[in-house]
Amino acid sequence: MKYVIIGNGIAATCALEAIRRLDSHGRLTLISDEDNLPYSRPLISHLLAGTLPAAKLPLRPPSFYDDLGVETVFGHRVDSLDPTAKTVRTTAGKTFSYDRLLIATGGDPRGLAVPGHRLPGIFFLRRLADVRQLLPLVGEGSEAVVLGGGLVGFKAAEALRCRGLRVTMVIRSPWPLALQVDEFTGRLLLDRLRQHGIRVLLGREVKEFAGRERLAKVVLDDGREISAGLAVIGKGVRPAIDFVPAASIKTNQGILVDECLQTSVADVYAAGDAAEMWDLAYQEPRVNAIWPEAAAQGLTAGRNLAGRRARYPGSLGRNVIRFFTLDLLTIGRTNPPPDGPYRQLTAAAPDGSWYRKLVLHRDRLVGAILVNRIEDGGILQAVIRQQRLLRLPPAKLLDRWSWSELWQL
Repeated sequence: MKYVIIGNGIAATCALEAIRRLDSHGRLTLISDEDNLPYSRPLISHLLAGTLPAAKLPLRPPSFYDDLGVETVFGHRVDSLDPTAKTVRTTAGKTFSYDRLLIATGGDPRGLAVPGHRLPGIFFLRRLADVRQLLPLVGEGSEAVVLGGGLVGFKAAEALRCRGLRVTMVIRSPWPLALQVDEFTGRLLLDRLRQHGIRVLLGREVKEFAGRERLAKVVLDDGREISAGLAVIGKGVRPAIDFVPAASIKTNQGILVDECLQTSVADVYAAGDAAEMWDLAYQEPRVNAIWPEAAAQGLTAGRNLAGRRARYPGSLGRNVIRFFTLDLLTIGRTNPPPDGPYRQLTAAAPDGSWYRKLVLHRDRLVGAILVNRIEDGGILQAVIRQQRLLRLPPAKLLDRWSWSELWQL
C-alpha cells in the first residue's frame, strides 16, 4: 500500500503515526513545502516575543521520520492532483503515485492586495520561517503595525510589544476578536491592549504600504499615515487547496469530508485546516482551523487510510489565549443571529475581572465565552459535544458549581 501525505503539520504528523501503528509495511511518502520537523505552530509567537527558545518548538525527535520509515519530500509544494490517475505533482515537476492520499496542507495567510504589498518589511505570522525573517528586524524602540484584530494579530502585537516595539493595531471590526467574542468581551480586550501601550485603531483599513526600497509607512483609508519599519498581516487564513480539482472533489471553503474524513472521491482524505466537516455547534459544515481539531482529525484520517473504520463525530471551534495575564476561552457559537431561537446568558464581576457568557439553542448549549475563571471550560465543551438537553438550569452554569451537580448536565 502506497500512502502519500501532503503537509507537515500536526494533522499530517498524527496521521503518519496512526497509519504506521496499523500498517507496519506500507510505503509512506510525505510532501511538504516546509523543511522542518513537526513543530508547535501555536508557539511561534512566543519565539518572536523572546519568551521561548527555538529548541522547544519541535514536537518529535530528529529521528521521527526515519523511525516511521517515511520518505520525505521537503521544499516541494503540490500544484496538481489527478484523482483518476491517483497521482500528485509538485511545482518542481515531480510526480508521485498513491493508493491512498491525505491532504493536510493547512492554510495560507490572507494577504492584502493594496499598493506596496510586496515591499520588504511586510510579514505574516504563520510559519517558523516567518519568525526567522522577522527577528533580525525586531529592534527595541522601532515601530510596527499589526493589521487585523484576530488571534494572529493579538499574538503578533503582544510579541512585538514584549520586544519593546511601539505597536499600532489596525482593526476593521468595531472591536477586537470580533469573530470570536461579543462586544463586552471585545471592550475588555481593547482596554487591556491600551493598558499595555498598544495603540488600537478600530474601523479602519489599509489603503497603501509606502516606502522606496522597503516599508516606511502605512496609509489608512481615512488618509492617516503611520510610520513603521515593519508590518505583520494577521487577516486570517484560507485552506491551502488551490491544487484540488473542484470538478471531481467537492469543496466549499475547505475540502468537504464525511465522518471518516474521506472526500467525495474514494481513497482521498483531508484533515486539519484544509478540511470542512460537520460543526457540532453550528449544525452545518465549517472549517475549524485550530490545533486540537487538526490533531484529532489527522489521527482519525490515518486510521481510515490504513483500513480501520473510524468515525469523527464532528468538529467544534474553540480558542484559548492568555493575553497580558488575561485568560480568554471561547467555544462554539458565541455570536448567534439576533432573530434565531437562541438565548444568551451573561454574568460579570463588577470590576470587570471576569466575565461569562453562554449561548443556548433552545435547551442545548452551543457556545460559551469565559474571561478569566476559565477552569470550567473543559466541562462546557463536553456538554456542547454531547449535544444533550440541559437538565441543570442554564443560569446555574454562569456560576461556580460543585462536582455533585455535574450529573444533572
